[in-house]
Amino acid sequence: MRSPVPRGLPGADQDQFVELPSGTRICYRVDGPPDGPAVLLVSGLAEDITSWSPAFVAGLVGRGMRVIRMDNRDCGRSSYATTPPPGLLRQLTGRPRSDAYTLRDMASDCDGLLDHLGVGSAHVIGRSMGGMIAQTLASSWPNRVRTLTSIYSTTGSKDVGQPALSTLLLLASPPPRSRSGAVRAHLRITRHLAGTGHRPDDDAETAHAESTWDRSVGDQSAGSARQIQAIQASGDRTDQLRTITVPTLVIHGDRDLLVAPTGGKATAAAIPGARLVVVPGMGHHLPDSLVEEIIREITDHIASVR
Repeated sequence: MRSPVPRGLPGADQDQFVELPSGTRICYRVDGPPDGPAVLLVSGLAEDITSWSPAFVAGLVGRGMRVIRMDNRDCGRSSYATTPPPGLLRQLTGRPRSDAYTLRDMASDCDGLLDHLGVGSAHVIGRSMGGMIAQTLASSWPNRVRTLTSIYSTTGSKDVGQPALSTLLLLASPPPRSRSGAVRAHLRITRHLAGTGHRPDDDAETAHAESTWDRSVGDQSAGSARQIQAIQASGDRTDQLRTITVPTLVIHGDRDLLVAPTGGKATAAAIPGARLVVVPGMGHHLPDSLVEEIIREITDHIASVR
């Protein structure tokens, strides 16, 4: 089914919706040939469908893939939880509320979407928090995942993948309360996280920040806080990762200031047979200048099991 299209919202006519048995409403888009291998893209913290650039989606579609994107719960046009967000002190001390949802709940949303679409299994690609969700899907619903690609993500262990102090200070800034403020905040953090070898395109990032603000149907700061809480409530997942049996590719930049490169190394070490690709100069950002290289790695990975 389709939701009413917000007036003037680019791409909104592509948005489709499913009400899952849990009561969570998921917004999604599908691109590419109906008979192509299904690829599920899972976004990171506070990232909606549009976080995957047109070039990235086109790169997969151009290789014959059926690309499925979704807004995670508490983001974009998917439903927002009604529970209160955790306060700043709870977030800083890692003490989630008793009513917190978890990464497993978010992975269940992916499972429900694939059910709705009649997709038995998909090649699953997740970035940052989306990598954590994808890892959880692969460990808890292994029959749903043909291959796993985890991009600049981590295991949940406090010993690896921790953000730099400079990043924590930026993230502690008050949340934006206007569209222009959201653009400024997005440009500031993206420039900080982009790495040394691939600087962001300010025009593209501005358009993306505007789209994210316009598409949101709920309180973005509250949604982000609950997503952070989901990560914290899920704890150290290293033992869980050791149970993953699907072919796995782990991609990480060597200049990541949000999820330190140790997170990617630990992820690859925990998952049996995983292959680690470290991209020089890449930070916690996937710019179009890297799309061809990343798509090549992913499609070679997918082709190895087709």
